[in-house]
Amino acid sequence: MARRYDPERRSRIIDAAIRVVGERGIAGLSHRSVAAEAGVPLGSTTYHFASLDELLTAALRRTNENFAAVMRGSTALADPDADLAAELARLLGRYFAAGRGRAELEYELYLAALRRPALRPVAAEWTDATAALLQPCTDPATARALVALVDGICLQVLLTGGEYDEAYAREMLGRVLGRGAEPRPDGETGSPGRGRSG
Repeated sequence: MARRYDPERRSRIIDAAIRVVGERGIAGLSHRSVAAEAGVPLGSTTYHFASLDELLTAALRRTNENFAAVMRGSTALADPDADLAAELARLLGRYFAAGRGRAELEYELYLAALRRPALRPVAAEWTDATAALLQPCTDPATARALVALVDGICLQVLLTGGEYDEAYAREMLGRVLGRGAEPRPDGETGSPGRGRSG
């Protein structure tokens, strides 16, 4: 008798994989660790995901949805007259406010594509989909440049342990959009992730 495809169990397995990566990193991910986390038999994980790359691909797709959902919720991104730099900087602030741990997890999965070619198409999907959300406000090439800068800002904040600086992000995004440097109230040029004191 053939096993029945169970989308709910598949979804639980993906969520469990995300939790395992969040707690132990990608090195701690195995079919066995995910099965234990999901509370399902080991055979269920291999039935739904024959390889770890398939499981990581599904996990990356799911985590990619977090920032995309934040962006889709913005009415300003559909308005060609909106201040795109200010809106993107605000949305990045919301993304980081939702929890640094979540952002670190998402980028750990995203950066896994460096060593796992199977993940690269999913990383490219995120870039393409995010750029498409910006195109009502700008041209395709500028949209892709904005996505690259957003990625860079996120990485700098996460890798340096700094705090997200919305004013700096708005200024840099504005430069990509062709605006000159706008003086900041504090008079500093800043950096995307200001170091924490202590």
